[in-house]
Amino acid sequence: MDESSGVGVLDKAAVVLTALESGPMTLAGLVQTTGLARPTAHRLAVALEHHRLVGRDLQGRFILGPRLGELASAAGEDRLLTTAGPILNRLRDITGESAQLFRRQGDVRVCVAAAERPSGLRDSIPVGSQLAMTAGSAAQVLLAWEEPERLRRELANANFSAVALTGVRRRGWAQSVAEREPGVASVSAPVRSPGGKVIAAVSVSGPIERLSRQPGRLHAAAVMAAAERLSEVLRRSAESD
Repeated sequence: MDESSGVGVLDKAAVVLTALESGPMTLAGLVQTTGLARPTAHRLAVALEHHRLVGRDLQGRFILGPRLGELASAAGEDRLLTTAGPILNRLRDITGESAQLFRRQGDVRVCVAAAERPSGLRDSIPVGSQLAMTAGSAAQVLLAWEEPERLRRELANANFSAVALTGVRRRGWAQSVAEREPGVASVSAPVRSPGGKVIAAVSVSGPIERLSRQPGRLHAAAVMAAAERLSEVLRRSAESD
């Protein structure tokens, strides 16, 4: 540890959380990264999991937990979430479809904000829902700009190909038709941090009967505009800090 607060257990817990910032880890990986003894690493990770500061992905690996996002939002630091509501509401009103904001957490993507279509057939994705990174337009967007080595690993079980993600990078948006769920189509675009990193995906989703088998033709422009508005909010906030 580079710095010590003088409270050993807190310092070690901070080391665990810092290690998980780089992505999902097995207990063995956590031990190797932190330098903690295996029993200590396990005890701390499980204790942090109890308080939802640490979670588990679909493979049982340790990941950063949802409580961290909740605390950041409560402190007013998560400008993306505080701004997303009105933008998603407008996107829903423009497209007539449910709108969502997804972030990646380990091997899943989490719906962190949503604006539901008030009536009729819809693809309801409640806030907090965890969806696989192997299918869907939001998953494509969240993976398309990954580092090549990591991307190759991610594509091993995906329902889309590297060629498809090349198209996503070229266009700046992704679409899916019955890829995640039969009868459902979606369109997504990336939200970027002030440094240009893709940190979230804005989506609209609904039945194929309304969105058609080329949903991007209908809604790509609106989805990209919403994603760019969110990205611009983050840029302006960073400049004003």
